Amino acid sequence: MAVSVNLDVRVVEPGDDDHVREAWELKERIREEQGVLRQRWGFFSDAYRRARTHLYFADEDLVGFAVVRRDGYLLFLAVSPDYQGQGFGRRLIADLATEHNTVTCHTRTTNREALDFYESVGFERVRRVDNYYEDGGDAYYLRLGETEGLASKIQRLLGG
Repeated sequence: MAVSVNLDVRVVEPGDDDHVREAWELKERIREEQGVLRQRWGFFSDAYRRARTHLYFADEDLVGFAVVRRDGYLLFLAVSPDYQGQGFGRRLIADLATEHNTVTCHTRTTNREALDFYESVGFERVRRVDNYYEDGGDAYYLRLGETEGLASKIQRLLGG
């Protein structure tokens, strides 16, 4: 899938909070429009500062980001509704796959769009976790990696 927008890709290292407000505002817009990414500011900002964040900007507007811990656990993946379906999420996952042998995350069992996306890029459901979320919602623990070589994983993610 080709991305037709010129991207400015930036990486914020752990301990830094560059662009945390912009990321929060994008996350909140997605929450309001799509009912997902319901985390509170304190949790979000703390996780952001403790992890490595990949940010995609188009014309100085934040269009997507991924926040990942050192162990490859994906804390947040967000793409602006205006840019969804254009390959940005796949490209963010591909970026993470180049840095980690395994990428893992949780997603709500009821979030069909997220599950479809993660499974389309090769994540596998490892297990169901009941009452995972603060509101009592259940999650699937998902994993990408360990079962295929890094080169083939990246090639598949980028549609090659």
